[in-house]
Amino acid sequence: MDLNFILLFVESIHLQFDFLGGEGGALGSDDPIVKGLILSMFAVAGFGILLNVFNSAVRKKMVDQVKLKRIMKETRAYQKERMAAMRAKDQAKMSELGKKSAYMNKMSMEMMQMNMRPMMITFVPLILIFYLVLPQLFSYTVAISPIPLNVIPGDFFQLTCTAEQAADPEHVCTSENALFLWAWYFLSSIAFSGIIMKITKTSMDLS
Repeated sequence: MDLNFILLFVESIHLQFDFLGGEGGALGSDDPIVKGLILSMFAVAGFGILLNVFNSAVRKKMVDQVKLKRIMKETRAYQKERMAAMRAKDQAKMSELGKKSAYMNKMSMEMMQMNMRPMMITFVPLILIFYLVLPQLFSYTVAISPIPLNVIPGDFFQLTCTAEQAADPEHVCTSENALFLWAWYFLSSIAFSGIIMKITKTSMDLS
């Protein structure tokens, strides 16, 4: 799995929670400054692109990309070799690779620290913008999906409104499959993060 996606997911997962006590636990406004579905869609996507550019700039400044990719290549090669030895039941090779496990664990920990360090800088601005700025600008839902996107069971990670929510006059959802503010930001960020990371040369894709 692409580490870019994993890091973006970890950085964005908290955005679905409204710590400021919005209506129905959803981020957004009853009377947003930015009105209209099309304008809201593009504006939220624009925020996602700008914050991705900011994140990439911080990552480029704080992380040694050459060292990071060297460690990634080394750990992936080790994992691939280890899996091959396990499938072949090559005890000699597994024993040989086992001697390197402590070193590889150290490399993996260093790689994780290098990836997490920029998040310590970008986390606060992201929180401030997302909880203090965006809910004033936009409604609770800012886009419509042609299909439901709630692929994870339960209501922990809901991207789109359900039919039951849309039918409830007290709920913020006005139509089925409407995308919540945070969900459209999250999907927009994923869509453009790979392109931005390639342009800024901060991508963790070794291909």
